Amino acid sequence: MTVKQTAGHDALGEFAPEFAHLNDDVLFGEVWSREAQMPLKLRSIVSVSALIGKGITDSSLKYHLASARANGVTREEMAELLTHVAFYAGWPNAWAAFNMAKEVYADDTARTDGHGGFFGLDMPNTAFAQYFIGQSYLKALTDPDDYLPIHNVTFEPGCRNNWHIHHASKGGGQVLICVEGEGWYQEEGKPAQCLHPGDIVEIPANVKHWHGAAADCWFSHLAFEFPGEETSNEWLESVDDEAFNALDNH
Repeated sequence: MTVKQTAGHDALGEFAPEFAHLNDDVLFGEVWSREAQMPLKLRSIVSVSALIGKGITDSSLKYHLASARANGVTREEMAELLTHVAFYAGWPNAWAAFNMAKEVYADDTARTDGHGGFFGLDMPNTAFAQYFIGQSYLKALTDPDDYLPIHNVTFEPGCRNNWHIHHASKGGGQVLICVEGEGWYQEEGKPAQCLHPGDIVEIPANVKHWHGAAADCWFSHLAFEFPGEETSNEWLESVDDEAFNALDNH
């Protein structure tokens, strides 16, 4: 979900109001908000690459590096991106970008240490990043091809997945077993439930729901889906900040 941009109006609202409008309302207000056409993560990758290619390594690049991190580009992915871009944009430009990226991603290792509960974090959940607000991590505990795949899912504070539905014509559904921290689970039309280690949530098939971490706490749960017939997952709209902040986060 895009955030309202006011940098143009703040810096140039009086001197160049039309430019401020184009920057804040058109570029960031309209173009960046077309998430259905291109997810924010990919837009951030394109923007960072374009700036480095132009040799722009000032505060605007640092802003877009931070946005990329917020939009799900991991430290490992950013390092690979900058290495790749170096061959096209030039070594000095890449060096400058790396120095900024190191600052932006400096606390990533420290802030994740000790989280994930008994099972640990493993890798950032990049495959499903477009369906999450914030950073999540996914660790497979069984072979994905097993009859009942089980994963440990970890959410950084404030991270949550979009509303979604586990469809099935027969059987199906999902179970969450909470193992660390504090989080939320909500079904459409019902109040959100606060979750703690030891809580178990049985989610029926074909029910619209979301789950994630509390605003100020890491959260991990095991997740597995019951076998069923004609099963599929449908990802829907995000849980916006207004709705999330209305919860009793503490």
